[in-house]
Amino acid sequence: MRAMGSGEVMSSVEKSRVGWVDIAKGLCIIFVVMMHSVLGVEAEAGATGWMHAVVAFAQPFRMPDFFLISGLFLGIVIDRPWIRYIDRKVVHFAYFYVLWLTIQFVFKAPAIAAETGIAGVIGAYALAFIQPFGTLWFIYLLPVFFLVTRMLKNMNPWLVLVAAAILETLPVHTGWLVIDEFCSRFVYFYAGYALAPLIFRLAERLSAHRLVALAILLAWALINAWLVFTHAPPSLAAFIPPESYVSGGLGGWATVPVISLAAGGAGALAIVSISSLLASARRSGIVRALEWLGAHSIVIYLAFFLPMAVARTILLKTGIIADIGTISLLTLICGVLGPVVLFGLIQLTGYGQFLFSRPEWAKIERPRGSGELSATAP
Repeated sequence: MRAMGSGEVMSSVEKSRVGWVDIAKGLCIIFVVMMHSVLGVEAEAGATGWMHAVVAFAQPFRMPDFFLISGLFLGIVIDRPWIRYIDRKVVHFAYFYVLWLTIQFVFKAPAIAAETGIAGVIGAYALAFIQPFGTLWFIYLLPVFFLVTRMLKNMNPWLVLVAAAILETLPVHTGWLVIDEFCSRFVYFYAGYALAPLIFRLAERLSAHRLVALAILLAWALINAWLVFTHAPPSLAAFIPPESYVSGGLGGWATVPVISLAAGGAGALAIVSISSLLASARRSGIVRALEWLGAHSIVIYLAFFLPMAVARTILLKTGIIADIGTISLLTLICGVLGPVVLFGLIQLTGYGQFLFSRPEWAKIERPRGSGELSATAP
């Protein structure tokens, strides 16, 4: 059984891309860069700033929404011949993972070598092919989701959703990132694929009833804030992952199994709703910028680590600005704008296209009359 009614809504799905999907992806990529920027600054400074609360608020839905949106258009291509599917959904991302893994190691190898020697650098690089490295784990995991979903496409989607939801609630903490993150995130990706028609209809209806949508979003924001900032009771400690602990005790209620699933799903739908409302204001410069960032979200994701790290180091070392929150915000801005500038320079000069566009030699299938998907494709 295919995704629920996916074949009947493909035309509306494709038309909706410009409407709100890229806006949602733009919001998501900003939240992702924000998390790494803020937590990195706070770790280096040994103190927290006012941006910490924003990162915490987004924690329940930041990655669920990214994965949900990544699965939205899969119904269009899931029945392609295997060779084309593998080329576009596995080799495509594998190329960018290996390329940017190598680029990141160029910058990080000296520090690793200082601690563990050349053997440590070689070992860390080799390990990154089975244990995703740093910020690149999302690029590593997407092909896994594409393959698993393709193999499950003839199963009842409700059964798969229930099984994936159970995996999300189970305390799976093996230490192997692919296994742990698969269990935590697959339900959102598959929901994006299987429930795409429902999600697009929801976005359409909410954009047509703005006051109702705003009321729902206000209620969601209040509930999400309470779940994030209210510590769960000690009696639930055995059910909460250790990484969710904070200095004040256990993490918020949003980290509790089952509740975390509900909070992630609700937050993902909230971003969908916000994006559908913003789509009607596309003439706004901010909205157009979000749309551009979303259309090029993987460009931002691949390249933000370097400008973010440089900005963080300069701002903390110089001491020109003392406020940790402001430093975090400026680091975030540099992390987002840095890849945009790099992408613009590449388009202007024609040099470095391989950084964001897969070259011919890295393709295993070249259908006639078909243009190559760049790193900006969903």
